[in-house]
Amino acid sequence: MGTDPKHLEITLETQVESVNLAEEMCIRVAEAAGFGEDDCYKIGMSVREGVINAFHYGNQERPEKKIHLAVDLTGDKMIIHVLDEGTGFTLASVPDPLAEENLLSTSGRGIFLMRAFMDEFDVVAGRTGGAEIVMAKKLPLQDNPGTNGQGTSPHQGA
Repeated sequence: MGTDPKHLEITLETQVESVNLAEEMCIRVAEAAGFGEDDCYKIGMSVREGVINAFHYGNQERPEKKIHLAVDLTGDKMIIHVLDEGTGFTLASVPDPLAEENLLSTSGRGIFLMRAFMDEFDVVAGRTGGAEIVMAKKLPLQDNPGTNGQGTSPHQGA
């Protein structure tokens, strides 16, 4: 498998079913990229939390708004973008879920999980005016590139 960057993009409806669709799609990409079960779980949970945030907080569950999901595989990491069409927010405005006064609140837990599970995490102003979550996970080191248990074939990639 070459190190050419790969890009996958999908526009999701603002509905609960989009959460599972986004999670499943990203887990499949992560598996194909060589991530193990533990990392696939972390990636899946992070995507799930990001899409839930876009659905609930960003788009306020309004069906006319869309959720934009993009996945990039570069030579060294998997980068995931979750963009909503809401009003946007800054990370500084999200309450710390570990602060004593917030321990019983559910707000901020998704961001906490995404930060913990991914190697890189940020929120930027999105091109739609909403918030864009950008998170990345470093690709696992490949000891024997091209021999991921499937053998080799002279026609691979054809």
